[in-house]
Amino acid sequence: MGLPRGIGPEIVAAASDNDPTNVGTAAAVGARTGYQLSWVALLVGPLLAVVLLIAAQVGMVARGDLQSLTRERYGRAVAGVLLLSVLLVNLATIAADLMAGAAGLGQLAGVDFRWLVAPLGALLIWLMVAGRYRYLMAVLRYLMLGFCAFGVALFLVHPDWARVLHGTVVPVLTKRTAAAALALLGTTLTSYVYIWETIERGVEEAPGPARARAGAVTGGLITAALLWCMLVVSAATLNGEAVATAGQAAAALKPVAGQGAADLYAAGLVTSALVALPVLMATTAHVVGAQFGWRRGLSERAGSARGFYAVLAASVGLALVLALAGASVISTLEAASVLGGLGTPIGLAVLVRLARDPRVMGTQPISRRLAAAGWAVTAAVAGLSVLVLISAVLT
Repeated sequence: MGLPRGIGPEIVAAASDNDPTNVGTAAAVGARTGYQLSWVALLVGPLLAVVLLIAAQVGMVARGDLQSLTRERYGRAVAGVLLLSVLLVNLATIAADLMAGAAGLGQLAGVDFRWLVAPLGALLIWLMVAGRYRYLMAVLRYLMLGFCAFGVALFLVHPDWARVLHGTVVPVLTKRTAAAALALLGTTLTSYVYIWETIERGVEEAPGPARARAGAVTGGLITAALLWCMLVVSAATLNGEAVATAGQAAAALKPVAGQGAADLYAAGLVTSALVALPVLMATTAHVVGAQFGWRRGLSERAGSARGFYAVLAASVGLALVLALAGASVISTLEAASVLGGLGTPIGLAVLVRLARDPRVMGTQPISRRLAAAGWAVTAAVAGLSVLVLISAVLT
């Protein structure tokens, strides 16, 4: 019982980062590039830790979420740009994650995933409306243990450890792999993760002291380790295959590594959906509510925050429509990954600027060193985005 209770908001936020879009992106990248981009997982750990730490301090000191603080400090126009960048990413990601989570369940149950999309969506809506914040967080903390499935699967596929070590410690980035690296960064540093962190620390939970630093570092390490496991598993078993989703990866593992590895991968996929989707849905409802000044929060009852819960349900409804209309899981995953990579620098820039703004943070702005690290993360993701766009235009 002690482990889940000791899991703080930063670790939950980081764990939600390992959503099916991230799993699917890692599967596609590992299958296409082998072990070449394993080093990106090591990069993700400190980058995510920096972002989570900044977001936690903004939430604790300013006592607000990123969207509402942006609107109050910089006006509706700037907040509207932030809202648009978040909504585009979140809605595409919710649709992709819901279909991918259903695909994982379908893999385990042996049924067509389309039969499971609606029940999964209904379950999530019920959990968030009826469960309220404290109960939901308790459930998510225990569900996170399911991510161990990816670690177990790693040892069942028998990777080439010499090549794994080389790909992990020797960074290589070519024109061919730049887009893949951006996709990995875009799906792990996506805006909903750090916005949710400001919501948890600034709105839903009481301010926490120095535990935020340990939580941010731990969360970054967990996300990096899981991403590394997924990249290695995919590279070891699917190298050269045209795999574009986590559901396809789970199915493709069966003839290569056996039913056990395939089922473990599918179980990890379902876990990722169950942990990430509530965070995604709540973040979407929060940013819309903050922009329009609605009463909001999972601690609120449905009757007193109708707009908030209506947006929450509508985000799942859109995903259901896309799934039932026969939308391609592959195309939706790719759209979510690209939008995440391109939209992330906008939110990061706003977050770091707010964190140093004395009108927002008073006498407790983040340190210059942490701000420099935050700007470095923003520049790295923005630079990769520009590189990918230029490459796309030239080709």
